[in-house]
Amino acid sequence: MKRALITGITGQDGSYMADFLLGKGYEVHGLVRRVAFQDPEQRFQRIRHILDRVTLHSGAVESFPNVFSIMNALKPDECYHYAGQSYVAYSFEDEYSTMLVNTTGTHHILAAIRECAPHCRLYFPATGEMFGNPESSAQNESTPCFPCSSYGVSKLAACHLVRMYREVHGVFASVGISMNHESPRRGFDFISRKVSRAVARIKLGLETELRVGNIEARRDWGFAGDYVRAMWMMLQQDRPDDYVIATGEQHSVRELIETAFAHVGLDWERYTVFDPSCLRLRDVNALRGDNRKIREKLGWEPKVNFEQLIRMMVDADLADLGAARELGLPEGDMFPFGELAEERDAEALAV
Repeated sequence: MKRALITGITGQDGSYMADFLLGKGYEVHGLVRRVAFQDPEQRFQRIRHILDRVTLHSGAVESFPNVFSIMNALKPDECYHYAGQSYVAYSFEDEYSTMLVNTTGTHHILAAIRECAPHCRLYFPATGEMFGNPESSAQNESTPCFPCSSYGVSKLAACHLVRMYREVHGVFASVGISMNHESPRRGFDFISRKVSRAVARIKLGLETELRVGNIEARRDWGFAGDYVRAMWMMLQQDRPDDYVIATGEQHSVRELIETAFAHVGLDWERYTVFDPSCLRLRDVNALRGDNRKIREKLGWEPKVNFEQLIRMMVDADLADLGAARELGLPEGDMFPFGELAEERDAEALAV
């Protein structure tokens, strides 16, 4: 039985990867901040349906002694390193913690693997935000990077560290340059979930408007369940490498909003309000991934398209909010992370 360590297991990608690996028969361990154990009802929402099947370890990637101790005790076969500060807008407010967690934290993981588990294969999640505002219409593994945010800078620096450990120290470390990937497990700060949640609340009469910033920004949006499948496939290869994970399609925030409102039979223009406070200090105008390499070399392709993804997210929020109201409970994320979500996502997660 293979043993895997997932840092950031309580996040969107970490929770989907835990589901996926359990389905593959792995022994799954997760690295979780100590504060999460003090508030398990909220912090473990995304993994509460599998809490009895995973082993959680208290720790923080910013602490090398902590990371070293856990890596030395587990000596995992695979490590999926998702722990990090992934909200782009917040990186403008706190550049220091963004760099510390995303770059230094990754360095700690790499060094611990080299010292304690040299056989361990590492997956590192890079991001399309590293490209900044590229001149090319589609970005591939060779596209120059000029990030526009501290988040993008921190990921690019960590990416160089991963490649250095791969080439100099022989660590099996693959980099996935992921374009935007969403799901009902996405945090509320991200535009896709902000839209799906607001549309559900408006449809149920709980809210009257959606406030947004730049609706002309264009992104390559995919389903997180599809993307974790690609990440796992990368670590099953004979040699580590870098791959862009993307759908190859591009849609604007306006299209996202229009699709979400249309799904519930509402006119998006009636409820959408421009709010300048939602604008980033500097935005990336358009990103679209060139996924030819991962399609040709690994045989991966996305199974959930843009419209299906947005409808999935709206439906999950509608069910969640409806259930919460019916039971007289606070609005929580019951539906997206429970058994119904497992059944709904099972086909998309299958290899």
